[in-house]
Amino acid sequence: MSVSVTFSSTHRIAFASDFFMARRPVVDRSRKLTAHELLFREAGSRPALDASGEEVPASASAIADVIKYGMTRVLGDLPGMLCIDSIALASDIFTLLPADRFTLVLTEMPAAGAELREQLAALRQRGYRFALAVSSQTQGIGEMLDLIDGVRIDITGRSAGELSRFCAGFRIHRKKLLAERVETLDQYSLCAGLGFDAFQGYFFTEPHLQGGARLSPTQTAIMELLDLLASDAPDAAIEHRIKSDIALGLNLLRLANTPAVSTLRIDSLRQALMVLGRNQLQRWLQVMLYADHGGMAAGAEVLARQATTRGRLMELLAQKTRPGNRSLADTAFTIGIMSLMDTLFSMPMAEILEQIPVADDVSDALLRREGYFGRLLEVAECAEWRQADEPRLCALLGELQVSCKDLYVMQLLAFEWSDQVAASFR
Repeated sequence: MSVSVTFSSTHRIAFASDFFMARRPVVDRSRKLTAHELLFREAGSRPALDASGEEVPASASAIADVIKYGMTRVLGDLPGMLCIDSIALASDIFTLLPADRFTLVLTEMPAAGAELREQLAALRQRGYRFALAVSSQTQGIGEMLDLIDGVRIDITGRSAGELSRFCAGFRIHRKKLLAERVETLDQYSLCAGLGFDAFQGYFFTEPHLQGGARLSPTQTAIMELLDLLASDAPDAAIEHRIKSDIALGLNLLRLANTPAVSTLRIDSLRQALMVLGRNQLQRWLQVMLYADHGGMAAGAEVLARQATTRGRLMELLAQKTRPGNRSLADTAFTIGIMSLMDTLFSMPMAEILEQIPVADDVSDALLRREGYFGRLLEVAECAEWRQADEPRLCALLGELQVSCKDLYVMQLLAFEWSDQVAASFR
């Protein structure tokens, strides 16, 4: 069954500042999710980017707030990456920050003098790991190489030749290479070919449109089941269709036995259908479109996490802004899940909606980001922080009467739920 959330209790959390947070994926060369990069931005206090176009690192107060209120939910069972500057490095966050959970990316660092070297060396002895955000303007890199484990290179606007020179220079010193802001499949292919080890960015959500794209047998079975549910078919017909696809039946049983669905032990498809009910069955079938053959490929998992996070966040936003309307919250969830199906199916969204009839307000949201649901979807997308989206995000939250604090709490719940779902496919 679905869980509603009451947000009045969030106002008792004593945050030191208003801030936005994003959890951005970091994948390896096989596109397996290996870490979450955490981005914090104090609301309205500083520009999103500095003069060189680099993202402004988090303040020590924002980092401390998240450590106190939700770090486990943010990271799940994966390590984190966190950008810090010299101010945060000199603060007391290290009394709270667990050394075994983070790689700390050093930005805006002064010249590597004796004091900085001693500070980094002492923190490394305590188990902290560091990477260095580098650009053509970064000074004193050579003096810091023995104190860092890797480098982060923002690829925005850089030529293949420039990136190649960066890679060659740091490969000699056996440093891990992270490509930052990899937003297209072409950029991913370029960076992978140059030898980068890890990639941060949303290239995996770019639709790779191709004519004649076909659904897998399990995806076809799920689409047929969604049609049966939409036509109010009898339970026996639904159960029979599920049983005709072994992978689908196993996945449904696995999902039904996760904490995200039920605390009861469910041993049969019939019992699963009784526990879930039709509305929840529809929800889980939508999630399962992102899985195939009983599990998720590495590339599919990170896409599924993104879609389920969007769906859950939009559902929570609907519960907050239109309380008591269960149907509206279910629709918001569905739109979040569907928002990445053009990537999943390698088809334009308009063609997908021709095959899956939806209400006008749903298609308005998915195709044009219009209407109430369109605004919820925009909030979910802005909260991923692909660009410097603070002005638009602030405007949307103001229109919906949602605070930074409420959004943060909803993100924690969405991350936790999405991680549970992803774990069920392993």
